[in-house]
Amino acid sequence: MEQISILGCGWLGFPLAKALLKEGFTIKGSTTTADKKEMLEKSGIKHFPIALEAENSSSTVTPFLDGSETLIIAIPPKLRGKNKDYSDAAHNSFVKKIENLLPFIQQSTVKNVLFISSTAVYGEANDVVDENTAPSPVTESGKQLLEIEQLLLANTHFKTTVLRFGGLIGEDRNPARFLAGKENVPNPDAPINLIHLDDCIGIILKIITTNIWNTTLNAVAPFHPSRQEYYTQKAIIENLVPPQFNREIPSVGKTILSDKVIRLLDYHFIQIHL
Repeated sequence: MEQISILGCGWLGFPLAKALLKEGFTIKGSTTTADKKEMLEKSGIKHFPIALEAENSSSTVTPFLDGSETLIIAIPPKLRGKNKDYSDAAHNSFVKKIENLLPFIQQSTVKNVLFISSTAVYGEANDVVDENTAPSPVTESGKQLLEIEQLLLANTHFKTTVLRFGGLIGEDRNPARFLAGKENVPNPDAPINLIHLDDCIGIILKIITTNIWNTTLNAVAPFHPSRQEYYTQKAIIENLVPPQFNREIPSVGKTILSDKVIRLLDYHFIQIHL
């Protein structure tokens, strides 16, 4: 079966790697250190310690990509902040790391790249959003993700699909604990845009097995109650203190549609009601 390289075997990448192994794929996986080598290799994943740099390159990148037809980039930019915190150096760091990676991809056997992005690229739109909506990111991570999306999609050496996930939940990311006990929480009437790890993996498997490349997809469960309704109910179910929302300031929030992923992949969400 085909070999796949997963850059970033973390919260999403590691369970994804195990799911792909079950489907018969051979998997190479990277982490930033050698600490997780035993954990990955016990699962049948060939481990490569790779910490992307803006200027220098790891000697393990070439063997990590060698023989793989598909590369999945599943590493977050790990930056926060609005425009007031904007820093050229901070902004460029993640972008430059991916730019530095590009020659290695171009010289490798990789034909397809799946880039895990985020609906943060849409910024603070207060409307219904789909893939035709012009991105307008306001956070550091959103700005970088959009720039990298454009960088990869414009490269003609390989095909790229961009997958924009909503808020990630599952395993150690329990939505009941996100806002429990907090006060003065903004945007009570804003819709939620979340996706469970099970569906993240299910959608990626569909993209790979049906060869859906050169496109951009939103991936958010088709379930959009208000933040107040959703997080209050989740807290009550788990016997936690419900959050207290601020209703003095009008709510701002977008509803992100995943109609394209449902139609194009014939995908049926596993965790609809989250």
